Amino acid sequence: VAAGRDREALRRSYDDTEAAVATVDLTDEGSIRTLAAEVGPVDHVVSTASARARGLVSELEPEAVLLSFHTKVVGPIMLAKHLAPTMPAGGSFVLLSGVAALEPDPGFLGVAATNGAVNTVVRSLAVELAPIRVNAVSPGTIDTGAWDPLGERKKAELFARLSAGNPSGRIGTPEDVAHAVLFALTNTFLTGVCLPVDGGQPLRVATGA
Repeated sequence: VAAGRDREALRRSYDDTEAAVATVDLTDEGSIRTLAAEVGPVDHVVSTASARARGLVSELEPEAVLLSFHTKVVGPIMLAKHLAPTMPAGGSFVLLSGVAALEPDPGFLGVAATNGAVNTVVRSLAVELAPIRVNAVSPGTIDTGAWDPLGERKKAELFARLSAGNPSGRIGTPEDVAHAVLFALTNTFLTGVCLPVDGGQPLRVATGA
């Protein structure tokens, strides 16, 4: 039922009411294979799914780390395996990495390791799948609602602290990330790179913030 509601919400978010919505499990190659057979040739693929394995190393469970890798690293590799063979030469993949790969922070080991792997996958796939392009977008702290469980006060305090330390002086928005994804999709001379959309967040240490 939840998946059905998600599909309807996704369909309503597009101006094109003819947009088709399908469900795929990125941790299941069979599900990806079925999706590829159902949709046929596609021009571009954007993978935004994640399963964050947050927590100190003393708290991390292997299942959480493996789920993070399966969702954000292995899953996109399988998407490339099953969708790239019928993709046109001008096609592309865009994956989502994240600032944790460049900014080690206690409690984010699993996230950092996953995003670091994404960056490596992008470079490798860009070489192997050429001329199909493969890139990643690496968001910093983005106000997507993911931080809402902290509560209004703690979220505001966190965002104020991060904004004060970022050279950009603010928290990112979903639109910031969307613009970068569109750039990666449409720039035909861009491949094998990870675009940081983080307001300069990794520079906080260098600036003493």
